Amino acid sequence: LLQEVEVLVSRWNLYINLGGFFACLFSVTLLGAWSDSVGRRPALILPAAGMALQTAIYLLVMYLELHVAFFLLGRVVSGLTGDYTLILAGCFSYVADTSERRARTFRVAVLEACLGIAGMVASIGGGQWRRAQGYINPFWMAFAASLAATLYAAFFLRESVKQKKETKLFTLRHYKAVYRLYTAPEQPSSRWKLALYSLAFFVIVTVHFGAKDLYVLYELGFPLCWASDLIGYGSAASYLAYLSSLAGLRLLQLCLEDAWVAEIGLISNIAGLVVISLATTTPLMFTGYGILFLSMAATPVIRSKLSKLVSETEQGALFASVACVQGLCSLVATGVFNSLYAATLHFMRGFPFLFGAITLLIPAAILGWIQIWDSKHDYNHFPDPSLSP
Repeated sequence: LLQEVEVLVSRWNLYINLGGFFACLFSVTLLGAWSDSVGRRPALILPAAGMALQTAIYLLVMYLELHVAFFLLGRVVSGLTGDYTLILAGCFSYVADTSERRARTFRVAVLEACLGIAGMVASIGGGQWRRAQGYINPFWMAFAASLAATLYAAFFLRESVKQKKETKLFTLRHYKAVYRLYTAPEQPSSRWKLALYSLAFFVIVTVHFGAKDLYVLYELGFPLCWASDLIGYGSAASYLAYLSSLAGLRLLQLCLEDAWVAEIGLISNIAGLVVISLATTTPLMFTGYGILFLSMAATPVIRSKLSKLVSETEQGALFASVACVQGLCSLVATGVFNSLYAATLHFMRGFPFLFGAITLLIPAAILGWIQIWDSKHDYNHFPDPSLSP
């Protein structure tokens, strides 16, 4: 019976994740590009309200003991309004609108650090709360948080798009705007840079999600055999990498260009994953977590680089496409790393982490090559075009 339940849970998780992803793929590219014309606030209000509606549906399912298919309904409804993916796209677009080019990388890193702090609080606090009171009360908290975000975006958030204009929502022009980013950019060299930076981002985030999915399984098994308290400490240590990466990025920016800061972040990520793949004791596992202290420095640099390759009126379309890539990363990571873990369990339990470390050499090579190419061609030598002679 337990195996049957596990199979059903796995199957419905797949249905719910796929339903949400494909709904988001349709809505995020539409609403993200639309926000370049009508403003960022609608692109933040809609997904926050959709997530509140999704949580309300989940609460009804639990109170009325409805069929599990209603979870899929709630996920699709939230996906059609943009879900968490559009919130990411809207927030990063807002940061790009309100920051100068020189300060953009650090501002993006601050936003990513907020994601890490929120994840740590939800992971530790939510888990303890669920054990003490069950599932329903934490979902009421999620509903209240989503509703508060909706009201804040609607009544308190200042609009960041300076020149708004009325534009139809349901038109193919918004999808064409995303397509033009990669096919007809303003600068000829931007086309392949956008593609390469997007590829590097895809690989980094896929490895991050894939490794994160396996940490608990790896820690529960032999020879670590961690109890729940150690697993909680390990989860907190993994989330602290967001804060340490923010501080490290700020310090390294004083003496290095952003691209080389990203390279150091990737070295930290690779070294940490290699140590974790070989960890057979608790001190060695925490050593691996410690080496990952700069592992989250690469993604804000890539987001900032992408943002600087497009005009101010294309930030929404850009970050919508990046958010969709991030959603795809989650699906790919779950399939690849979980399958790899099951297939290599008999000869090396940490092989997926070693595989992730080797894979990260790809974005490291991409970022290094672009930086060398830029320095040789003296491209974008000045951080702000207005400072060019």
